[in-house]
Amino acid sequence: MSEKKLRILVINDDGIRAKGIEILEQIARSLSDDVWVVAPDSEQSGASHSLTLTVPLRLRQIDERHFAVTGTPTDCVMMAAAHLLKDNPPTLVLSGVNRGINAADDVTYSGTIAGAMEGCALGIPSIALSQTYNHQDRRDIHWETAAAHGATVVKKLLENGWPKDVLMNVNFPDCPPEEVSGIEVVAQGVREWQEVVIERRIDMRDNPYFWIGFRRERIVAKPGTDLGALAVKKISVTPLQMNLTDWKVMQGLKHGVDTDFGAPAVPTEDTTGALIPAKERTP
Repeated sequence: MSEKKLRILVINDDGIRAKGIEILEQIARSLSDDVWVVAPDSEQSGASHSLTLTVPLRLRQIDERHFAVTGTPTDCVMMAAAHLLKDNPPTLVLSGVNRGINAADDVTYSGTIAGAMEGCALGIPSIALSQTYNHQDRRDIHWETAAAHGATVVKKLLENGWPKDVLMNVNFPDCPPEEVSGIEVVAQGVREWQEVVIERRIDMRDNPYFWIGFRRERIVAKPGTDLGALAVKKISVTPLQMNLTDWKVMQGLKHGVDTDFGAPAVPTEDTTGALIPAKERTP
């Protein structure tokens, strides 16, 4: 893909005012001067691939090429591709830079991944980018790592190309940029153990409310996976496919589950166009 032809859509799930989207816009502008930012008006972490159907969306223009949407990352991509830029759609979607890791099981929850997924579903090459950090000290995030290496990773991916039904998931390790040991293309990892935590609290009117969270421990950083690459201070690049079919399991199930019940009865019409009940039909 020629850099001169790039029209880049920048989105995220942390919101239009997030630090990560500022960095991603800088990365995008190092690749093209045709950059548009369309992001949620408020944080949408954990929104996954949800879209807004039951309430209207509000679009707020901040300046010529910056817009905020009262919706999810998926809404933002749709709003940009089908409304704001419909006459000249983006040729690349960059989603992030997310505040925190999006590897292993995280990809099923992530709004950052989902934004890239929606771009992919619309036929636009899409990349999700996330900056890992230590949850013990959330203030010490190495944003400079994503800023220093982001453009290099995106350029390498664009130079190599990838299938239309695949999106790219990039995670930057939790270390200063000079300590990054390389880039590695790896598989999606698996967390060995995590616990869902439901915390119950009481509001000022003595009514209960709840927070949902995760307590994660015992991460097994296997080589050849996103978690393994990040553990040795490498930038992980994982191709994720839109088609979620497990082909091996499907083939195994077909022998034991596939059953032919015979052709179902098909309703017919009489000369008046009324349906003839099956029991009244002539064999």
